[in-house]
Amino acid sequence: MLRLLAICILLATPLPLDAHPHDEPKAAETLVVEREVLGARDAIRTAVGNKDAGALRALYAADFSHTHGSGKMDGRDARIVALLSGEPVIEMAAVADLHVHVHGGATAIVTGRSPILNRAEGRTYEFRWMQVFTRIGTGWTLAASQATRLPTPPTN
Repeated sequence: MLRLLAICILLATPLPLDAHPHDEPKAAETLVVEREVLGARDAIRTAVGNKDAGALRALYAADFSHTHGSGKMDGRDARIVALLSGEPVIEMAAVADLHVHVHGGATAIVTGRSPILNRAEGRTYEFRWMQVFTRIGTGWTLAASQATRLPTPPTN
């Protein structure tokens, strides 16, 4: 009877949180991933500055997609053309409220807020955006991004 009670207690006791070590990276690993992903963002900016389409192709996943605030979608090649032509894009904009969220060590989501010029209107709008980076081999590639235009505050 005591043995049955002991087995029931063992079965009812929750397992330690580290029983599944692949669920969440440790804090030190998270910091490393954050630095690497922010380094990949910097590498994009550097490649744009150098007009290096080859480097950009390596930094963007082959099936990359970007969803604009208007709903328009771009693939990798269209995005690289936009970057190299100097179009206002989130990758090159000033950033506020930047956060890196690490998921399992091979995926990171970067979020931020940026002012983006609408050339057609000659007006700057505030956008909240996100980018999904994935680890491919030892490097990071930008797999997807999306920008959402924030409502314009009312003027009194």
